[in-house]
Amino acid sequence: MIYVLFAIFLAACFAAGSTGGLFPPGEWYARLSKPRWTPPNWLFPVAWTTLYICMAAAGARAAMSEGNSLAMALWALQIALNGLWTPVFFGLRRMRLGLMVLGALWVSVAATLLALWQVDIWAGLLFVPYLVWVSVAGALNLAVIRLNPQEAG
Repeated sequence: MIYVLFAIFLAACFAAGSTGGLFPPGEWYARLSKPRWTPPNWLFPVAWTTLYICMAAAGARAAMSEGNSLAMALWALQIALNGLWTPVFFGLRRMRLGLMVLGALWVSVAATLLALWQVDIWAGLLFVPYLVWVSVAGALNLAVIRLNPQEAG
């Protein structure tokens, strides 16, 4: 059963991640000034694939546990917000709104981590790298806004 649950959670992750294919960074993002510490382009798909596997494993573990309703509701919220950022930032080119989405995503990931931790400690631990990555993404989003005020709107 856990493999079926893992596959379902992984499908939800890759559905959210598919927005990257629908709204690629493209030439607009390439032209923007970015901080020196911006991760290299090759790292993004590697990081997200790894994170999605961890997120799916966390979801599957928690789904098998008693008292999981809050953790599952928060898991659903964070994956919805995860899928929203790319269309807002790259599709609409609304950097400030993207930062607001990232702020909400960060809060939902932190809350999900805590709720998962209470249900299954390993599930909570699997969300730690995700919270770190979303923190870096938020800092990068803010830095791009500061470096490109004319584009930030």
